[in-house]
Amino acid sequence: MPTYRDEVVVLRTHKLGEADRIVTLLSRRHGKVRAVAKGIRRTSSRFGSRLEPFMVADVLLYQGRSLDIVQQAESLGSYGTQIVGDYDRYTAANAMVEAADRLSDAEATPAQYLLLLGGLRALANGDHASRSILDSYLLRVMTLSGWAPALADCARCGRPGPHAHFVAQLGGMVCTNCAPAGGVRVAEGTLELLRSLVAGEWEIIDAASPRDTGSASGLIAAYTQWHLERGIRSLDHVGGGS
Repeated sequence: MPTYRDEVVVLRTHKLGEADRIVTLLSRRHGKVRAVAKGIRRTSSRFGSRLEPFMVADVLLYQGRSLDIVQQAESLGSYGTQIVGDYDRYTAANAMVEAADRLSDAEATPAQYLLLLGGLRALANGDHASRSILDSYLLRVMTLSGWAPALADCARCGRPGPHAHFVAQLGGMVCTNCAPAGGVRVAEGTLELLRSLVAGEWEIIDAASPRDTGSASGLIAAYTQWHLERGIRSLDHVGGGS
């Protein structure tokens, strides 16, 4: 079909010419989509602010050769307003959409869309600490993308855990025999928190100590950036605030 309709989250935008923008969208049914929103930068644009980063919209698109064309856009969730007004939420949201952009393609699953949507909604509502929402999102989207970290058995030899060392390059927790010299030793509370972040056990996550939260965030950032090779630039600006 030359035209199609879908629900989307706006990941990023780029200027095109004097009045247009290229918008990168994560859609519910069509994976990642790059499309042109014509005239969006004019004050009289029919799109208004419905195609800004972190916004959720119902869009009608025309299928083009290299870029699709946005024909209609109706707002489904205006999370951008609550997010951009708070530094911690804003930086966490940027890291989330950057990760989604890097991990998604035309074959992205509805689960990836729903995970990002839920994360942005939680940030906008201030349901939990922004860094915890980001950490949970990163672990879960990596799992959906086939890069689940080993948090029980040794990532290298499969020896049953629990184990005490985390090595991003090897895929997660490793036993003493497989741990390289200088490997990061993980406290029991940090390991429990990592498992809770994957499972979405928010009572445990919210009650975690600042030490375990900080340690888990560092491990998650290292693990994510190692597997994405070029890393997520937005993580450099993320703090640990609420």
